[in-house]
Amino acid sequence: MSAVGLLFVGAVLFVNGLLFLGKVDPKSAGVFNLFVGALQTAIPFWLISRATTPDEILGAAGIFLFGFTYLYVGIGNLKGYDANGLGWYSLWVAVVATGFGVVNIVRFDDTPSGLLWLQWAVLWSVFWVVLALGVTRLTAAAGWLTIVQSVTTCTVPGFIILLGEWDRVTTGQVLASAVAGLAVFAAVAVRRAAPEPAVPATPAEVRIPVSA
Repeated sequence: MSAVGLLFVGAVLFVNGLLFLGKVDPKSAGVFNLFVGALQTAIPFWLISRATTPDEILGAAGIFLFGFTYLYVGIGNLKGYDANGLGWYSLWVAVVATGFGVVNIVRFDDTPSGLLWLQWAVLWSVFWVVLALGVTRLTAAAGWLTIVQSVTTCTVPGFIILLGEWDRVTTGQVLASAVAGLAVFAAVAVRRAAPEPAVPATPAEVRIPVSA
């Protein structure tokens, strides 16, 4: 994936994570999603037009998964469409992203990049669960996972690639970031699932029955 595109995917995921948490206006987030969606659609078209091998086309094709996601989010938020369709599209993206992860590890012997793809597959699976299946109790956990992955799988890797240092990144480092993201997700999900403690009623809240 283009390093510049990856950097801005980090930005839009950060905004979308805040959107899940109710901290950003949907229409405001929608505009930014359109910007990044357009970028992540234009880049693979340009890369494919210059490709000379099937592997170069393969590498560029995965970027469309991101581009179409953000265009979908942007248009849906601005028009007020139901997110159910986006949720089911996210399931398809998760399956294909898993394939890209396996290909990077097995065919290209690039385990760090493959692990990034597998983390994105998990993230889009969470989008499917929340948006398509309607498991709204995971909304906050999805928001925090999105924010964490915006940094660990996009912003930081994109900046490292721009510096030309990606070859120095180890599998262990990427695994550690993946575990951190899942730990945050699990912690928030468990906290949201825990029953709220009973709050004693104040005198003003106590209702005294009145006899007829």
